[in-house]
Amino acid sequence: MKTVKSAFKFHGGVHPQYNKELARDKAIEPIPLPKTLAISMSQHLGAPAKCIVKPGEHVAKGQLIGERNGFISVPVHASAAGTVKAIESRQGPAGSWADAVIIETDANQAETPPVLLAPLDWKTATKDELLARVNDAGICGMGGAGFPTSVKLSPPPDKHCEYLVLNGAECEPYLTADFRVMLEHADKIRIGVEIMRKILNGPAVRIAVEANKPEAITALEKAFADIDGNVEIVVLPVLYPQGSEKHQIYAATKRLVPPGALPIAVGCVVENVGTVAAIADAVTNGAPLVSRVTTVSGDGIVEPKNVLAPIGTSYADLAAFCGGEHEGVRKVISGGTMMGFNVPHLAIATTKTTSGLLFLTEKNIFQYSSEPCINCGRCLRACPMQLNPAGISRAVEADDIATAEHLGVMNCIECGACSFGCPAYRSITHLCRRAKNSIRARMAAEKAKAAAAKKV
Repeated sequence: MKTVKSAFKFHGGVHPQYNKELARDKAIEPIPLPKTLAISMSQHLGAPAKCIVKPGEHVAKGQLIGERNGFISVPVHASAAGTVKAIESRQGPAGSWADAVIIETDANQAETPPVLLAPLDWKTATKDELLARVNDAGICGMGGAGFPTSVKLSPPPDKHCEYLVLNGAECEPYLTADFRVMLEHADKIRIGVEIMRKILNGPAVRIAVEANKPEAITALEKAFADIDGNVEIVVLPVLYPQGSEKHQIYAATKRLVPPGALPIAVGCVVENVGTVAAIADAVTNGAPLVSRVTTVSGDGIVEPKNVLAPIGTSYADLAAFCGGEHEGVRKVISGGTMMGFNVPHLAIATTKTTSGLLFLTEKNIFQYSSEPCINCGRCLRACPMQLNPAGISRAVEADDIATAEHLGVMNCIECGACSFGCPAYRSITHLCRRAKNSIRARMAAEKAKAAAAKKV
């Protein structure tokens, strides 16, 4: 194992104010069990899980409460022992609505033994057994869209994984959850890598970490010191969006993922470091994914922390655990300031992908009015996908979605770099999202029409 500096810089990128110092030195702290949990059936990319419990049922921690409901889907488990009080539609961090299991937790958790999967010895277990465990434990990507991990670890027969890339960049401002996982649980990440290498037939490993996390790099170097095979820690320059999987692949391997293609098209699989640690827990301890580390930060929270919380914990409970809000909070963001979503209320609950919760006062936000494009070209220079954000945004404003599609809007990764650098304060990223949603709706309608025609 060796540590190297990345020699490759992707096009564009920006340097937002990171503000990580608020929570980076705060060790992971478990939250006291909340009295109520709201566990969504839609915490991942793809079809929501199928709820299999009913109001009035008593459930154990780790018990399956939502079955996988399709190829792109993951199962959901109870985060604590308690009684199912209701099954109701709840709003998620990104604004969408889905069924959630509302659990009133038991005051004495010890009375109900947790439901665990049988621990596996990864050294003797077969690839199929390990892959099944990843699925059965409900693991999905914990750093982004929540893509089902068992699917990502099952490349098509004609594809081979040559590089397993671990995403430890955590380039979003304020967020330090992954940093603390690398610092405090590098040993779990090591085991998770060994498991994934076995599933993927022994690819080379590249652990990508931004240069502003030297302590994490040191912890990983210690944990991986005696690992066999082609393993490198790749130190990335500090540049947003270094955590984007396509750009991280380029920075770590110099391979370019074609537009519209997945990383496996160039022989790569990318997994977030938190996901890798969860795989180790699922295999060695038989633990389903029922909790995660979330950074609670910003100048509007009394005590920023990195909190280990059961999935389904309300944002209100997270805030209370961190001392509550300061006066003057003007915006609450789920995620980071670049790609996160404003939340309308604190009854929203954590999911498997909740990496951060930010409370910001008027010192760190401002009201603005979007102005006409001045053709300065800053968004073109900032866009890591080398798109024409100005042209796309003007097309969307004119309801010319066809032109936006022609300009490649579907390749937009919604990183926010274009909006960040725009001197006219144009909501370019939101316009791109609008166009993508419109295109997806059209494609879904065309697919449904074609399917109906086949039945005739």
